[in-house]
Amino acid sequence: MKTKASLLSGAAILVGCTLWAAGPADAAVKHHKSEKANPNAGLAAEVQALKEQVQALTATVQQQQAQVQASTARADEASAQAQAAQAKLDDQIQRIPDTVKTEVAAQPAPTLDKLKYKGVSVQLGGFLAAEGIYRNKNIASDISSSFAKIPFENAPLSRSDETRFTARQSRLSFLAQGDINKVTHVAMYGEFDFQGAAQTANSNESNSYNPRIRNLYGTIDWDYYGWHVLAGQNWSLVTLNSKGITPRNEVPPPSIDAQYVPGFAWARQPQLRVTKDFADKSVWLAASLENPQSTFAGTAGNQLPTGVSVIDLATGNTTINGAPAVGAAFSGFNSVNTSSLNRIPDVIVKAAWEPYIGLTRPLHVEAFGIYRSFYDTITVTSANTQGLTPGTRTSDVSGAGFGAGVTYTVVPKLLDVQASMMSGKGIGRYGSSQLPDATLKPDGEIAPIQETMFLAGATLHATPNLDLYLFGGKERANDEANRLGNTFYGFGNLSGAAFTAAGCTTVGGSCSATVRQVSQITAGLWDKAYTGSFGQVRLGLQYSHTMLDGFSGGGYTPHTSADMVFTSFRYYPF
Repeated sequence: MKTKASLLSGAAILVGCTLWAAGPADAAVKHHKSEKANPNAGLAAEVQALKEQVQALTATVQQQQAQVQASTARADEASAQAQAAQAKLDDQIQRIPDTVKTEVAAQPAPTLDKLKYKGVSVQLGGFLAAEGIYRNKNIASDISSSFAKIPFENAPLSRSDETRFTARQSRLSFLAQGDINKVTHVAMYGEFDFQGAAQTANSNESNSYNPRIRNLYGTIDWDYYGWHVLAGQNWSLVTLNSKGITPRNEVPPPSIDAQYVPGFAWARQPQLRVTKDFADKSVWLAASLENPQSTFAGTAGNQLPTGVSVIDLATGNTTINGAPAVGAAFSGFNSVNTSSLNRIPDVIVKAAWEPYIGLTRPLHVEAFGIYRSFYDTITVTSANTQGLTPGTRTSDVSGAGFGAGVTYTVVPKLLDVQASMMSGKGIGRYGSSQLPDATLKPDGEIAPIQETMFLAGATLHATPNLDLYLFGGKERANDEANRLGNTFYGFGNLSGAAFTAAGCTTVGGSCSATVRQVSQITAGLWDKAYTGSFGQVRLGLQYSHTMLDGFSGGGYTPHTSADMVFTSFRYYPF
């Protein structure tokens, strides 16, 4: 069995070998035949395959080179950006100190100067003033000059000059502010000086001058709605503003003389004011009810006929011969001073406009109107000799006026100009010269006096510490004279007198002239001598030349003038 199996296995192996040998031989025969048909075909195919492989490899290499170049470019760009960023960072780091200084300088002063109490901030202000006054004619005035009382040459005081030192213009102020909510703000402002003069005050020994109110008022501002309310004592609405119609933006002349300049329209008095702003605060409208007072002409020639008297209904004071007589003392008023508590407030309405010129608002324009009321009781007795009807009646007369003003920053931080005017009947008390509001007719009727006043000036900021200014102004009243028989009454050349140069220029001469016009030109400077952590020191110097003209008579016009020099040392600790 084993032998048989071995023989079978050997036969199978032999057959397999025979078949294997026959296969390659046939293939070789076929291959040999194909070689004889195209002996180079195989070689060409191999070459072609090799070319394709080379091309593929070349494309791959090129693609890889492009990727390498792109990567290199990106790396170079990233490196350049990194270098630029580092340079910019280095530059910014170097600039940090200067930037910090600039930003700090641009920020408002630290609020360390404000006191905080229950959500209210309180800021103190004011200054100490040590000032000198020289006038070449004695008008017996302190730091506030009585312009209309400069003596004519026939008065002895015209031959005497005047020198004074005073600290009475020193000032204290405070501003308390709080926010009811984000759009509703309240404030209270008070400002006081020492120009009060009670009967105990004197210049002989103690100089016991008492404090007085300049301004004391409260405000409510609704910013979202553009409404503003002010109540209390403040500058009158007739006073020129520099920005909108807002408190603490009034622009009186920068004079040392506390009466400012003739032609400047102003008052400080209790009032109730309502203001509305429009068009991004470029247009403003305001109306104010203000405390009324009336000043009457009281010259020697301002006479009433015998038997005619005027009784002020409010005070009970009697006016005889044009000069208010002192009545009984009233509560809260000094019995030496006359007062006129009129029955209707002075009504003032003002509009202001501040257009954009470029990107700023350097121009402020405003206009206003005023209504006034004069009211008295007239008594004519049967003893009068002028034929007037005896009895008692009232005199109810209206006065009115208008005004306008402009401030303009011609060159920022270099030159500012301003101008204002006011004209009307019965407006005298609003002028710095204090010419009278009204006079009396022969029958006792009130006659408001027509007056016009104007002011113009400029301030040059020569350096950051030095300001130079020049202002000129004038106030002129018309006559309101009336004649009864051979006698003149009212205001003007009341007696019809023929003035002479000899009478008006000789001491003791006859020259009962009434002032018709007051004009002035004034120039001065303010120097910030010191500004630092201890406050600020300012030095001031002012010169003014004031001219008075009386009403003419007999072809001659009485005239006088005065030269005044003021010096000021002011220390602002706050």
